[in-house]
Formats: sequence, structure tokens, C-alpha cells
Amino acid sequence: MLNPSVDKFMKKHIVAAALLAFSGTVSATADVVSDAVPKAAVVGEGKFTYYLWDVYKATLYAPQGNWKNEPPYALQLTYLRDLSGQKIAERSTKEMRKQGGLEEAQLNEWDKKMKSFFPDVEEDDTLTGVATKAGHTEFFFNGESIGSVEDTLFTERFFGIWLSEKTSEPEFRDKLLEGAHK
Repeated sequence: MLNPSVDKFMKKHIVAAALLAFSGTVSATADVVSDAVPKAAVVGEGKFTYYLWDVYKATLYAPQGNWKNEPPYALQLTYLRDLSGQKIAERSTKEMRKQGGLEEAQLNEWDKKMKSFFPDVEEDDTLTGVATKAGHTEFFFNGESIGSVEDTLFTERFFGIWLSEKTSEPEFRDKLLEGAHK
């Protein structure tokens, strides 16, 4: 058994190191948004729950919080449970399919691309999608770049999962766009 004062010292430093590591992740994800979206501010946010499971907290950012449905903007998902990257890609493809008007070959191509870089996530991990000024999509995992899709139709459909009038979750869309009409 350790000396109580040494044990207290170690616990204090372990907690401090954990907080420092977490704050570094928060800072890195905040930097992604501020670097990609000029004068980024929150448009809206909400917690997505599937049946009884809290899945993620989502935050939509746009320049000065002014949503115009045109890039640049960012959508940040902070996961509240562990999920595989493969399942995230599959669900994204399924939701894009529900919007209609796409060839299956196109969806399969996008699915394959997302599966190539979407990571497995654990609670408190953050995935950020950025719709760039050029209309492309860049993805970040805990502040680190993981991949991109240089296709304006992909950008429209991917973010449409949450932001389109054709979303399968209109109440959640309303939360994300809550500040759009200020």
C-alpha cells in the first residue's frame, strides 16, 4: 500500500492529466470549426436519441451563427456511446438513400469512401463534418483530419441527413436550425 500522501498526490496528477488531455481534444475540435468557418457561432444544437439510447450531441456552426444553407458551415457530433465506423457509414448511406433521387452506384461509392475513413468512436469522441466554401466535405476526428469527399452532391446529401427538409428526423432538424431565424 502506498503512503496516503503519495497516493493522494498520484490521484491528483492523474486527474489533472486526464483533464488536460480532454481539454486538448476540446480545443482541437474548436480549432477545426473556427479554422473552417469564418466567425463561427452556434446556430443550434440537440441530443439525438434512437429509441432509448442517447447517440450523440450535435452542434451546427455557421458564420456569425447565421444559417443560409450554403457553405461554409460545420456540424459537430460528440458521441455519447461507442459505435463502429462501419455502422456510422452504413447509417449515413441509408439516410442519404431516404432523401431520394440518387443512383445506387453513387450511394455505393460514397458508402465505400466513408467506410474507408470513418473511425470507431467511443463516448466523448467528436466527429466534425465541414462543408467547405468550395462545397466539398472534410471530416475530422477529435480535431484531426481523417478524410474528404470532393463532391458537391455528396456535401448536399450528407448534411441533408440532418438539415434537409427531407430528413427522417424533422424535430431534430428544428433543434439544429433553432437559431437560424433570429
